[in-house]
Amino acid sequence: MVFGGWDLDDSHLAAAAQHHRVLTETQLSETGEALSRIRPWPAVSSRAFCKGVTGTHAHAASGHRAAVRAIADDLLRFRDSSDVDGVVMINLASTERTPADDGALHSLDAFEHALDNDDPTIGPAMLYAYAAIETGIPYGNFTPSLAADAPALKEFARIRNVPVAGKDGKTGQTMIKTVLAPALKARALHVDGWFSTNILGNRDGEALRDPHSLASKLDTKGSVLDSILGYHVEDHLVDIRYYRPRGDDKEAWDNIDVSGFLGQRMQIKVNFLCKDSVLAAPLALEIARVLDLAQQRGEGGVQEQLSVFFKAPMVANGHAPEHAFHVQERMLMDWLGAR
Repeated sequence: MVFGGWDLDDSHLAAAAQHHRVLTETQLSETGEALSRIRPWPAVSSRAFCKGVTGTHAHAASGHRAAVRAIADDLLRFRDSSDVDGVVMINLASTERTPADDGALHSLDAFEHALDNDDPTIGPAMLYAYAAIETGIPYGNFTPSLAADAPALKEFARIRNVPVAGKDGKTGQTMIKTVLAPALKARALHVDGWFSTNILGNRDGEALRDPHSLASKLDTKGSVLDSILGYHVEDHLVDIRYYRPRGDDKEAWDNIDVSGFLGQRMQIKVNFLCKDSVLAAPLALEIARVLDLAQQRGEGGVQEQLSVFFKAPMVANGHAPEHAFHVQERMLMDWLGAR
């Protein structure tokens, strides 16, 4: 696999890895030479969509169409210079605010018109997704940002027969939630309340200090429980806090109140001390591999069989997404074994 991408910081990846302290010293020494050869390309960004992340390594493109052309040019240059068999784009950027539900996002024709007019409803994540689909490159959204799940871009992916999937990588607390909730349902343990809190101190956490970006994240984290259980958990609370000393070592803590036989009340407590990037990295690699496989099979549009990787899985035909982990895993395995 060959890697390239965009960032508002122009440091090579060895310097970035040293700064973020995700890798051990041994791992840094073993990978430093290779990582130092990879520098990010100037990124398309918008303070209006992501206030918490700044940088000077940005595209100077004026307008949406120019930004799309710049992104597409980077993709084609990377493909040609790397001599790879295929290219996949994975959105690993900071969380953007969710735009208002606007007509510009409802159809491809309206979206094209909005691009021409630099409509402020369109954010960077959508520009990257559009550029990937236009270039015929599969796209996966590991963030809560609105991107290929916008109706207009789902339509574009279907028309172009380009595989797309997302959104928001299911790495830690929500993964545990989608494993536990089906078991509680199967044992008729009624969930009276579920309090989830997260503390993290990396750049992802820093971006989520912006309440608008935070709202996007809470929306994807909070949507899974009712769907699995089949009833509304009124006291389902999710709290995320930026806590700088924790760095990339995220802590996810859950308190679950349940009622069992004869209405007897019980509690379950889960404390997941995890490494955010270490959980996310293998999922990003697998999403890229499976999206590439979908393209090899000629299967474009929304790839529902990738639901196991995401908090808010995309669906093709408007039905409710499947959230239970064991069902999602079976969907993926059935698809992988289909040929």
